[in-house]
Amino acid sequence: MRILGIDPGSRITGFAVIEVMRGGLRTCGFGVIRPKGAALPERLGEIFVGVTAVIADLQPAVLAIESVFLARNAQSALKLGQARGAAICAATQGALPVFEYAPRAVKLAVVGSGRAEKVQVQHMMRQILRIDEALSADAADALAIAVCHAHTHPIASRTRQAVLGVGG
Repeated sequence: MRILGIDPGSRITGFAVIEVMRGGLRTCGFGVIRPKGAALPERLGEIFVGVTAVIADLQPAVLAIESVFLARNAQSALKLGQARGAAICAATQGALPVFEYAPRAVKLAVVGSGRAEKVQVQHMMRQILRIDEALSADAADALAIAVCHAHTHPIASRTRQAVLGVGG
């Protein structure tokens, strides 16, 4: 299964696609979308188009995205929410199920601490996915979101099945 991880932002949106295989995880591609538009609506359109292109090119099966968190600046939180919306719309247009993860949960899943610094996330993504090149913070965060989904979704699915008494 291929997982598209998105670290949304109105100025820089990180993306990463990983593949879950029997032997572990494999990176299919990662990078950033840097909208050039001056106005927010233009940038949101560019995020939508960029995520749509990533989906078409790398063929993920699901989208894992960072959930909205409380920010000190309400204007920043609104812009982040709108960037998330553009990415989610691209995913739903591509018929991808969407899963959301809190930033602390992502850091906890990949670093072992919900308060990990960006440099720690970058280091762990390079180690876990055996990436030799330097990673931007946004691409590393997108990789971490995808890895978090790969690690937590199977457990959550089995737990839900056990509680509901369905499946396997």
